[in-house]
Amino acid sequence: MSDRKERCGNQMKKMISMILTAALLLTAFTGCSREAEPQNTQPEPPVEQSVPEVSEEEQPEVQPDEQGESQERNDSLSGEKEDEAGDELSMEKPSEQEEAEETNQSEEQQKEESTEQSAQPQSEVVTEQTSVQGLDTTKLGWGPGGPVDEDNRPSGATSYQEKYGQYGADFIRENEKKIYLTFDEGYENGYTGAILDVLLEKQVPAVFFVTMPYVKSEPELIQRMIDEGHIVGNHSVNHPSFPEISTEECKSEVMELHDYMKENYGYEMSLFRFPMGEFSEADLSVLQQLGYKSVFWSFAYRDWLVDDQPDPQEAIQTIESKCHPGAIYLLHAVSKTNTEILGQVIDDLRAQGYTFCAYE
Repeated sequence: MSDRKERCGNQMKKMISMILTAALLLTAFTGCSREAEPQNTQPEPPVEQSVPEVSEEEQPEVQPDEQGESQERNDSLSGEKEDEAGDELSMEKPSEQEEAEETNQSEEQQKEESTEQSAQPQSEVVTEQTSVQGLDTTKLGWGPGGPVDEDNRPSGATSYQEKYGQYGADFIRENEKKIYLTFDEGYENGYTGAILDVLLEKQVPAVFFVTMPYVKSEPELIQRMIDEGHIVGNHSVNHPSFPEISTEECKSEVMELHDYMKENYGYEMSLFRFPMGEFSEADLSVLQQLGYKSVFWSFAYRDWLVDDQPDPQEAIQTIESKCHPGAIYLLHAVSKTNTEILGQVIDDLRAQGYTFCAYE
């Protein structure tokens, strides 16, 4: 019985101990929960703080709105820096443009120098009488004579034809019984009209090599030459010796007359005869580059001295005895003798089987 009471007593102690422990735990948990909760959820009314009055002397140097002014100054300074940067950029751009322009100018100058260097030799060719690009500038005076071959063709003419024919030069033409009649016209001596009459009557074409003074002083005769189917050839403006003048002067002597004929007569010149027959290899090349064929001659005689004209019969004998296949005849239209004998010479040479051909 006592044991039973003792067990009950122990159980009661345990239960009391457990209850006390639980109570302590509950108390501790409740305290922690209250500390976590806000003390007051309702807003408290604002408390007016008293700001001490400050006199103007005691006011700080920076006013409340000076922060904005300071910001404006900063913005201004920033803007000035941007403007300065822009100015620097704008100053740099012309510099870049100048460099580009200088580069372009340098390139153009190099091109011009290259062009001048390539053109300089030709200028030196004629002016300084030096050989450039294999072209000889030695002054040559053409006048056929000397030995002839079995066909009565002058050996000098055939030799020069082989040597300079590559430049479009004719000293003699094909070895056929053809004759090419040409006249030089430096000035009018009153016989050209009569010569044209004979050519028209005999139906013989010819080439008239004229100078600028002749073209300007004899427009009717020039027009008649054209109208009657003859060729008007270029004999230069002033009749100079071409090896003794510069390349540019050579071109001017040719092209000034060329352009005048084209502008005033609508006529395109294509044949050229060197004044006095004086030329160089370089001159032949210049004329070829200008689109001209250089026409020399394989027969000529002393007929240009108006006060010392050859005897007509002697002239006929000379002209006919020297005839040969492919002959290029040079006659001067100032000659009274030539005018008188021209018809008979044409008839006699035709009788020998020769044909008077138009120059092509």
